[in-house]
This record gives sequence, structure tokens and C-alpha cells, in this order.
Amino acid sequence: MVLFYIKNYIFYICRKHSLQMMNTEILLKAYRLMCAAKAMSETYESNRAICKYVHSTSRGHEAIQLATAFNLLQCDYISPYYRDESILLGLGFSPYELMLQLLAKKNDIFSGGREYYAHPSYRGKDKPTIIHQSSATGMQAIPSTGIAQGLQYLETIRSSLFIKGRNNELPVVVCSLGDASITEGEVSEAFQFAVLKKLPIIYLVQDNNWGISVTSGEARAMDAFEYAGGFSGMERIRVDGSDFEQSYELMSMVINNVREKRIPYLVQAKVPLLNHHTSGVRKETYRTKEDLQQHATHDPLTKLQTQLINGGISHDHLSAIEKQINELISSDFKKAAAAEEPDINDVEDFVFAPTKIINEQGTRSASGEKILMVDAALHAITEIMEEYPESVLYGQDVGRRLGGVFRETATLAEKFGDHRVFNTAIQEAYIIGSTVGMSAVGVKPIVEVQFADYIYPGLNQLVTEIAKSSYLSCGKFPVQTLIRVPVGAYGGGGPYHSGSVETTLLSIKGIKIVYPANAADMKGLMKAAFLDPNPVVMLEHKGLYWSKVPGTEDAKTAEPKSDYILPLGRANIVLQASDDRIFSGESCCIITYGMGVYWAKAAAKYFDEQIEIIDLRTLFPLDEELIFARVKEHGKCIVLTEEQQNNSFAEALASRISKKCFSYLDAPVEVLGALNLPAVPMNTMLENAMLPNAEKTAQKIRELLSF
Repeated sequence: MVLFYIKNYIFYICRKHSLQMMNTEILLKAYRLMCAAKAMSETYESNRAICKYVHSTSRGHEAIQLATAFNLLQCDYISPYYRDESILLGLGFSPYELMLQLLAKKNDIFSGGREYYAHPSYRGKDKPTIIHQSSATGMQAIPSTGIAQGLQYLETIRSSLFIKGRNNELPVVVCSLGDASITEGEVSEAFQFAVLKKLPIIYLVQDNNWGISVTSGEARAMDAFEYAGGFSGMERIRVDGSDFEQSYELMSMVINNVREKRIPYLVQAKVPLLNHHTSGVRKETYRTKEDLQQHATHDPLTKLQTQLINGGISHDHLSAIEKQINELISSDFKKAAAAEEPDINDVEDFVFAPTKIINEQGTRSASGEKILMVDAALHAITEIMEEYPESVLYGQDVGRRLGGVFRETATLAEKFGDHRVFNTAIQEAYIIGSTVGMSAVGVKPIVEVQFADYIYPGLNQLVTEIAKSSYLSCGKFPVQTLIRVPVGAYGGGGPYHSGSVETTLLSIKGIKIVYPANAADMKGLMKAAFLDPNPVVMLEHKGLYWSKVPGTEDAKTAEPKSDYILPLGRANIVLQASDDRIFSGESCCIITYGMGVYWAKAAAKYFDEQIEIIDLRTLFPLDEELIFARVKEHGKCIVLTEEQQNNSFAEALASRISKKCFSYLDAPVEVLGALNLPAVPMNTMLENAMLPNAEKTAQKIRELLSF
């Protein structure tokens, strides 16, 4: 704490002299933009019927926001939050451009009318890069820290993707947050990683004392500055965020410090809140007149106006500026209100970035000894990392010493170094969410969640940040990441290491899901998943890794060559029924994946050429063309899954098959899944009772063929 006061003393002594020399044009620029922010807020308020979409404005926060924006360079990155309208003005976005987003118009440069006001996403050479982020408070901390992580890696390997400023300045990252969001656990994960790895990121925390209707005293035992003190290595400082001059000098100092020293920093800016929380949550409903009056005494615009007048700028000059700005805002708003609405025919655009991997490539049927699925994955990643220096692999226990709890990453850290293959803390949210920022700077992350049962802490990032990024940024920021997740039950893994999560993941739109069942598919799909410009989750059955489960010997295959790539969305017929059986109506097809392939193959031995087995291999995108064609051919179908059956992906697929193939069916589409229990029990007898198996599958086949 003594060091903090010494730093502040030195800073304010330096500031006292530097303010006298501050360029008046900077102050006037800030004044113009503060007038714009005020006029925009008033315009929106007086046109509430037109401004029908929920929005927040920056009134009260303008000084620290403009001070931050003015100090950033084109090579930098910033993640604003939903009240950061003045940051956007300070970066050079016009009021008209912001209004197009406010009114959800077609030519909204950020999202084409898809996203809330002040939710930017921008990639250009004239301004700092802004990745897409959600409205979920605090969630931007992890993706933003991922940007800094990615920049550090690119700098370490001296990559051409590491872009410096015009004068060789090193890029920094700014993550803007409201003080109420600091209580989010994911903010802690971001702070922890930032100080551990010494990342070049600034967490700008704007503290207006309110979290909607909750005061800081009600919700927080400490403010952001005090909280950051618990993260050793986090530099921190407080500032009056309503004073532009003070904020400008401080942000200049902090940004330059991070630029040079490559360390994390937290700036806590105390600011007033002069407007509503949002247009839908009105300040009069929960704030007292005394509170509003107290906040009004710290209006940044009034403070800056006084400072300019004391510095020799006339009232008339400032009034002329305000009049000019008001006229501009009025004109821009009329144009924005009359602007074209989005074309409803474009509503499905940008869910995914187009992939170049659409055909099977390379040599699959290589000669040689059969390999395990776990080795196929290991070899695939080895070949990827040899070819792509921007690829990295991280997660719990995947690094040196252990190489994964299933040895699925063994030797990789030794071969490629700890800077490319490394362990993380137990932080599923960070592991998943950081890939947003890593991908944005051109790093190609492969990450692992240790068991499917532990993916749930990461779902927030997967749903709010990753899955929506391409769609809501109009394709500017698809997240290229491969997320490996060991799944499935066998041998008494118990309630927390045996889960199947495909239905949960498939309910998330904007991600792809693959599920290989043998070594060759594992290698080919992993290559395709890595090269896909979109987020791909690879579900890998633990029981197939080593072919330890009886009946899974066929999961071992000859290893494809290094050039082999298997496109996503291609199912495979692994067993065919005879034409005679099909013609006589004595056949059925089983649609399955993962361990279900081996239950189906074992069950098929009881039936003489009557069974066709389709291995989906990819759950999304789904090979509906092959599925529907084969069901129509047989007229009878079973969808087999390891998941609990009720409300599962398998039941949804069965319903889709029933609809598309209705006139071809000779019997209802059947589904066989696990018993509908909340967890897989530890005892192996109970586990076996819960799960499907060959005998249960055979019984279901007999019932179906009896129609």
C-alpha cells in the first residue's frame, strides 16, 4: 500500500506539470465528443418510440472512456462493454454509425442489425481491433485475456501475425468492465491467468456504484482496486474517471507502461451514472433525488467545460461547438431512422464461416500395424503442430510430466516446448473462452476439458461468446478452435467421469460436434476440425481410446497417412445388409455413433445379413442425406445412443426421420438409449444396467423386425 501512495504521488507531481502543456485540441476534441454523447442520449430519450430497442448510454462515463480511446493505437485491441459508447466515439466511429446499430439497421457496420447498441465488433487497419462480446457482465474478461495470451505467444515465436504500431509500438489489450461485474467468477479466472503469464492487458473498471438497482455496498465487500490486490503481479491504480485531464494522463501512463513492460494492470475509475441503467430500466424507479443530485455534481462535461474556460476558451466558442454538435446529431438521427432495414432473407447468414474442407483428402487405407484411437489423436496433433507454428495446445494436465490423464497428449510438450503445450489451472471457463481471443489474433488453439462432466463451467463462454461470435459480428470473428472432450462410461468411472453431453452441446447453435468411433476417423476428423474456421467440439469416448472394452477391437485401424483429412458431416456405412434381405423387408438400419457402433456390430451377429449400421461420425453438421436415403431403403430404423434416452439428440433425430421418411416406414422409428437416470452409478453392475449393450440392442432389433 505504501508503494501505491508513492506511485500516485509521483504520478500527480508529473501530471501537475504536464497538464499545463496538454494540447488544447485534445481537450476540445474531448469536449466535442462529450457534447455528442450528451446530445445522443437526449435524442434517444426524446424519441423513445423510435429507439425501441434496449440500450445504454455513456453519460457520466465519458471522460475515462475518451481518455482511454485517445491513447490507443491501431495495433491495439479493446473489448468495450455495453455502456462504452464514448469509447467508440473516441476511437473514431461516427454518431451515425452508432445510431445504425441503435436502431438495428441493415448498414450497422458491427452486426448488420443483429446486436444491441454499443456492442461493436471491428477489424480494420484504421482503428484498434474489437472482438465481438456478449452482454453478459464480466464475460469479456476471459476472451480479452485470451487476446493478450495470443499476442504474447505470437511475440514469443516472432510470428508475422504479430502486428506492431507504425512506430514499432507493441500492441496492448484493454478490457473494459463495470465494477459490479468484478464479482463474476470468470473475471477471477482471467485475472489469475493474466498475472500468472504476465500478459499485456489493462482491465479498465468503471465504478459508478450501481449494478442496476444494487449498490456496491449491498453486493461487494471490496471494490475492484482492493480485489485486484489479491492477484500478485497485478499493477493497479485509482483515478477520478470524471476528470478528463487526470484520466488522459493516467491512461497514457498505464498504456505506455503495459506497452513496454508487458504486464497486467487494473485501473479503477470512479464515475457518476447520469442516465438510466438502460432505456428499459429507468433511474427514477430505484434511485433517490439525493443520489441523482450527488452524481450530477461530477458530470464530466461540466468539469471539462469549466477547465476549458479557466484555460482561456470562451463561452461563445464552447456554445458554438455544442450547437454544431447538436445539429449534427439531429441530422444523423433523422438519417439513421430513415435508413434501410435488414433483409430478412439474410437472417441465416454468418452462422458459420465457410470451410474449405469439403472433400475427403489423402490416403486413409495405409498399410501397417493397427493403432489405437488415442495414438491416432496424438499423431494427428503432432502432425498439425509440425505444420502450423501458430497452433497451441493447453488444458488441465496435458503438458509435461503427465501428458493427459489418458496419455492423449504424451510427449507433445517435450517435442514442441512448454510455450506451445502447457497445463492450465482448473479453469474450464478460461480454457474454453480464451480461445475467442486467441483465434482473433491468428493463433489456432486446441484445448481440452479433462472430462465431459466438467464442461459445464465452460458452457457460459461456449454459449455466450464462442457460438454467437461469427453470427453477431457478420462473419468478422468466427472462432477457430478445437475443443477436445473425453466422454462416455465404462468400467466403473462413476457419476463424475462417465457423462455423455452431446444433447447439451447440440442445443447450442453456432458450434460443430464430431464423435469418431475408430482410429482412422479420429485422425481424419481431427485434421478437418482443426482446419475448420469455426468452433468444433470433438467428443472422444474414453472406452474406445485404448480398445479396453470387450468388443471394441475394431476401434483400432491402420493409420492413415499425414495427408488424410475427413470432412465433417459425412456419415459412414460400417455394415451392410444383403440386397435380398432388404428386398424382402427383413432388414433394418441402426443409426448410431461412438460406443453404439460396437454394440450394434455385436448385436448384428445374431441376424443373418439383416442389419445395416450407419456411424454418424459428425453429429453437427449431420449427414441427413445418407440417413434419410438408407432409412427409406430399409423401412425400419433404430437410433442407438449411450445418452439417457428421454429428450435426447437421438429422440430428436428419430422424430426428424419419422417426418422425412414417413411414407417409407414399415414401423415406428425406435430409439434405444441409457436409462433416464441423473448420473452413471459407480458400481459396474449398476452401470451395466443403465447403459445399452449388444443384448439390449438385439432385443430391440427383434421387436422391430417382427412388424
